[in-house]
Amino acid sequence: VIQAMSPQALLDSPALILGIVLLIAGFGFKIAAVPFHMWVPDVYEGAPTPITAYLSVGSKAAGFAIILRVFYSAFGLPVWLSQDWGLIFAVLSAIGMTVGNVVAISQTNIKRMLGYSSIAQAGYLMVGLAAVGLSSAADPGTNGVLFFLAAYALTNMGAFIAIIAITNKLNSDLIADFSGMGKRAPLLALGLTLCLISLVGMPPAAGFMAKFYIFSAAIQHNLLWLVIIAVLNSVISAYYYLRVVKVMWLGQPVSEEKVLSSVALRVALSLSCLGVLLLGIIPGYIMKLAELAAKMFGS
Repeated sequence: VIQAMSPQALLDSPALILGIVLLIAGFGFKIAAVPFHMWVPDVYEGAPTPITAYLSVGSKAAGFAIILRVFYSAFGLPVWLSQDWGLIFAVLSAIGMTVGNVVAISQTNIKRMLGYSSIAQAGYLMVGLAAVGLSSAADPGTNGVLFFLAAYALTNMGAFIAIIAITNKLNSDLIADFSGMGKRAPLLALGLTLCLISLVGMPPAAGFMAKFYIFSAAIQHNLLWLVIIAVLNSVISAYYYLRVVKVMWLGQPVSEEKVLSSVALRVALSLSCLGVLLLGIIPGYIMKLAELAAKMFGS
């Protein structure tokens, strides 16, 4: 493919340029990148919670894996082209993080809030793509993206498992109705708290190490400006994530009735939270697997 994409070929073929633009737009829609994100909040809010959980994890992970495979393997990495990819993803990353986090602040529905959160998380992941675009597929940026996807998958699964149990009992997705959940369902509240802390990127959760790896790769490739934007956005995100934590633990319960959950659900939540902690405390093994997987993208 790369042989047909020389600088002269791009100049001589508007159709080729259009095809590349459509590829970026299609993948942007898949991963919920700004400005192709408009479907996400309504779908996340309106879909059944298990479907929302799948869309937030499976769809996004597949989208980023395909992007790495297509842009950095099928198209190759000549210097003139890789720098263009890196710049495109850096700009989309900065916009996506900012839009997702700023709009999430005003949300009162927890599923809709996580919809905008997923847009911001896609922005963080594109920091890694931008770093790869300035180097190669067998780069720390690729390792960081793959590690981030693993951490994000475990974190979001845990969060949505807790949300499913709580919302099924409350028949409500409103954040205000989670008030006092620390007293009504301590295990669910604790699991959701850990997952929200991970989404912020606070230690000792997996999200902290995921952002550390991606930001480190970006700094190595002179993307300090993008890392600064990402860190500022992480501070913004702490407001709306920790607001949910505050409501659950410091708010007054709207009812004294306990929120019960099945054994299977509690086991699934415990395993997800255990994974979130292990990736945050001892990330080395998963990082080695990410390095092996990254070599496949470069082959």
